[in-house]
Amino acid sequence: MSNIVIDMNNIPKHIALILDGNGRWAKKRMLPRNLGHRKGAFNIADIAKEASALGIKVMSCYCFSTENWNRPKQEVDYLMQVPIKYFKRYKEKIENSDIKVIFSGRRDRVPSNLLTTMEEIEKITSNHEGLILNLCFDYGSHDEIINAAKKLAIAVKNGEISVDQIDEKMFEKNLYTKDLPPVDLLIRTSGEERISNYLLWQIAYAEFYFTPVLWPDFDAKELEKAIISYQGRTRRFGGLKEEEK
Repeated sequence: MSNIVIDMNNIPKHIALILDGNGRWAKKRMLPRNLGHRKGAFNIADIAKEASALGIKVMSCYCFSTENWNRPKQEVDYLMQVPIKYFKRYKEKIENSDIKVIFSGRRDRVPSNLLTTMEEIEKITSNHEGLILNLCFDYGSHDEIINAAKKLAIAVKNGEISVDQIDEKMFEKNLYTKDLPPVDLLIRTSGEERISNYLLWQIAYAEFYFTPVLWPDFDAKELEKAIISYQGRTRRFGGLKEEEK
């Protein structure tokens, strides 16, 4: 693989990452789990810069799931503070970058100080035209799909639309990721090989890449390996390529 170079004409438009292994990274070094989460949070910025340089348009990161509320309170409280600390430290860099930051997920359970930070980050990057960094926070696909179904049910009940008008495009417009393209490549770190309730609708035809590398150790070279693997796949989208017919 070291002799294979990335085909810049076949770059995935949207990559999604399951940032797994922060706690194990810290445990291996006999450090508190929170330091693993801190290291993992800062790694998002590094990989986003690399993704942007490669021409990737959207990078979605699974930062905090709807199930993560079940973790120990101390760990959850820390995870609620990480984005605030990061923003305060790098506000000027974020504002002067070309990366547009958005958040996907529920907002009714997020602490008010974190919600304020999220909204400020979205505001100061709203006109940026580079990579879209989609941070999935308090996100779960089951919750997202149920929420979309409820919105459409209310619209039907109120006579705004008919049942027959509901199709894939309309349903997608009611998802948290309504303005984003489908996922082309899903990457999960740490050796786990499951989806964990992440972007289930959006990954319908995505390629999967699982790596044993823990998220804090996932660097530019590892991202390139994932993309090279993606470029070696044949994407049929349910059909056949001309040479296969």
